[in-house]
Amino acid sequence: MSIGAKICGITTPEALDAAINGGADYVGFVFFSKSPRHIGIARAKELADRARGRVKTVALTVDASDDVLQEIVDEVAPDALQLHGSEPPARVADIKRKFKRTVIKAVPVATAADVEKAAAYAGAADLILFDAKASPDADLPGGNGRVFDWGALDGVSEKLAFMLSGGLDSDNVVEAIARTRPIAVDVSSGVEMAPGVKDPDRIRRFLQAAKTGKQT
Repeated sequence: MSIGAKICGITTPEALDAAINGGADYVGFVFFSKSPRHIGIARAKELADRARGRVKTVALTVDASDDVLQEIVDEVAPDALQLHGSEPPARVADIKRKFKRTVIKAVPVATAADVEKAAAYAGAADLILFDAKASPDADLPGGNGRVFDWGALDGVSEKLAFMLSGGLDSDNVVEAIARTRPIAVDVSSGVEMAPGVKDPDRIRRFLQAAKTGKQT
């Protein structure tokens, strides 16, 4: 099975090109002011235009209002919206209906009980992304470089197609794929040289490992 791969938190043309040239299926732009990967609308539009027709673009938001989402859709025209906040199923379904975009809903995971919450989003979101649950004092809901217990996902792939995130990098992504059997993997901090600063070589190595199943 071919594994999809997403490089999230893209902020520069160099990182974007590294992701595309490395075979990424998706690139993500973060619209959340507390994140070191936060990007403005104008910059995101430039990068999205550069990516158009080469890779699918994803706009990541956290409990964003309709007005914010409308501006992102109008100006950046992403292929998908990734909801990384506390949006309930009804809100997710409403966003999908209003904005007519593929919707990815992030579900934070620490235990198997957290994974069970994903069932509530069936039919509302197009794809579930399982990410490590942030610590209570964390500023960011994701992108913290934390790995959760993959055992929490035992048997889930037989019932649900999902994307996996949470502390992935070129050293552990092959094991993560074999252990959890996602349809796609998502990385942000694991391909950075500093918070918010993507490393083209780490992007290349992550994608090579994810796509070939061989650690680089």
